[in-house]
Amino acid sequence: MNSPISISTPSPARPGTASHRQSRRHFIQTTLAGAGLLMTAPLAAAAKPRSASDRVTLGKTGIRCSYLAQGTGFNGYRRSSDHTRLGQDTFTRLLRHSLDEGVNFLDLADLYGSHSFVRTALKGMDRDKYVVLTKIWPRREDWVTPSKNGQEEVDRFRQELDRDQIDICLIHCAVNDKWQEEFAGIRDGLAELKQKGVVRAVGVSCHDHGALKLAAADPWVDVIFARINHKGGQEYACDDTVEAVTATLRRARANGKAVVGMKIFGAGKLTKPDEKDASLRYVIGNDLVDAMTIGMLSTEQVDDSVRRINQTMKQGPKSGGPDSQVRSATHDPNHCNQPNNNQPNWNGTNVLRRI
Repeated sequence: MNSPISISTPSPARPGTASHRQSRRHFIQTTLAGAGLLMTAPLAAAAKPRSASDRVTLGKTGIRCSYLAQGTGFNGYRRSSDHTRLGQDTFTRLLRHSLDEGVNFLDLADLYGSHSFVRTALKGMDRDKYVVLTKIWPRREDWVTPSKNGQEEVDRFRQELDRDQIDICLIHCAVNDKWQEEFAGIRDGLAELKQKGVVRAVGVSCHDHGALKLAAADPWVDVIFARINHKGGQEYACDDTVEAVTATLRRARANGKAVVGMKIFGAGKLTKPDEKDASLRYVIGNDLVDAMTIGMLSTEQVDDSVRRINQTMKQGPKSGGPDSQVRSATHDPNHCNQPNNNQPNWNGTNVLRRI
């Protein structure tokens, strides 16, 4: 267990000086942003990433990681995923290859069952060489009974990962605009762990536009996982039209939230090269996210994703724009993802794939 992080406080500036005026202005801006009032104020200028492996700072967390994250939860359910079903040896080769390519941001979750796989794959590696994000499943299912405050889960995660500290811990799969009340105990528990330095940042993974809107202005939230691609709509695993989600993501980033884009390739529906490139152009060109996660399942997919992101960034700010026929989402609050022909819909006891 890490001891609580000590923070040194600088001496206050004398009233009337330039430094005092700057400090006061910074205080006002920070206070307003925390209250969700700076909805359209621009963020301080920061160097934009030029490649998938460039290190970016996630919002106000101070956490630096690669722009691209290696997902581990494609078709994830009941502590299993297509990634873990590769087997440990193949999983290890995949993860090590991503790290060799500079992708050091790892997207995990209890739902995926990927903690122990990551621990084994990275055994012997310095823990400061990679950033771990994981997620707590907050609802009771046949495979999990959540604790009241999430602290039991975090302790278990640390054991499974063989780490004293979790970089980022999210509430997984918020599906309505009541998640703040429904999961108040987990929020309080994670806030306490953050204060103690057991976790560095907290947040929520959103699968509903109402949930996303709340997260965008919630002072508790440091990091948001948000579904975004150039198509938008429920058919492509987004929570609303591309225009509506885009507006909310811009508000979130203006409020200092770290936005990590997911479902960039529509949960596996955008597989053609031109579709992938169009989605990357839209998300990167419009500067909608701090980072993005892609559930790459092979070293070839890692190389392809890195190459496409690098090429898109090299081309500059070409948004590409959403398709002319963007479908509005009619999101079912009882679903975290799209129905498919291979997996029963989640009805409160079963979990859909592609979370």
